[in-house]
Amino acid sequence: MERGVFQDTTEAQRITFNTILDKYKQRALITKRGIAQEESRIKYLKEWLGDYSLAGITPAVLSKFRDWRGLSVAAQTVKHDLSLISRIINYAIKDLGYSLPYGNPVQQIRMPKIPRGRTRRLEPGEQELLLENASESLQPVILFALETAMRRGEIANMEWRDVDLKQRTLHIPETKTGIPRTIPLSSEAIKILKEIPLGFGPIFKVHADSMTKAFDRATNKAGIEDLRFHDLRHEATSRLFEKGLNHTEVASITGHKDLKMLLRYTHLRATDLVSKIG
Repeated sequence: MERGVFQDTTEAQRITFNTILDKYKQRALITKRGIAQEESRIKYLKEWLGDYSLAGITPAVLSKFRDWRGLSVAAQTVKHDLSLISRIINYAIKDLGYSLPYGNPVQQIRMPKIPRGRTRRLEPGEQELLLENASESLQPVILFALETAMRRGEIANMEWRDVDLKQRTLHIPETKTGIPRTIPLSSEAIKILKEIPLGFGPIFKVHADSMTKAFDRATNKAGIEDLRFHDLRHEATSRLFEKGLNHTEVASITGHKDLKMLLRYTHLRATDLVSKIG
């Protein structure tokens, strides 16, 4: 206390983490994107960590939670859980004024190691086979995804008011990163759109979850193994590089925030590069 470094953690020892979770949900979460997903995580955290005091959420407790959680879910999910805990604790410290003996305990534990991203691309003949077995409503969605590298939710939320057929651009107001972007549309993408009747609401009239289910039915029917809808984004991104676009140009289309994340989706076929190296 004489040195001015003493922190009174009495209040943090009295209040439960459950209460902090409720305060965060009521006051801070409403300003965030992806509320439904965060609420689901908070519900889970209340079940497993809610009875601890705020001060009781120590590095040791979180290390055990990390290891136990990792037994049943992917490392990326565990990382998302810990990141949410970190945001909530920062909220408790900065906005609610609580003092913790460890500071933010999440910053003092080892994050789970994220495995290398998927490298699945379409093999020769798979695109034709996939389209052949896809429903009539899914076929243009698949083709548009391969032309634009857009995420499933972005495609599902597309509306005509965001499309400029003359300028060949599409504005995407809501994205996973929270940063709107406007992308160029290829002549093939324009062709796909022109075959769809104008109207109100979403262009493709297919919900995001329905896209995944319909896609899985198509791959099962076609006998294509280990192919997910998100792999179309991976394939489309790689094709943009193979067309000669640089990293900045590709990122402006795909919406990737940094090069490291972009490279996870980018796998060029060596056979396609032969002609470039002479």
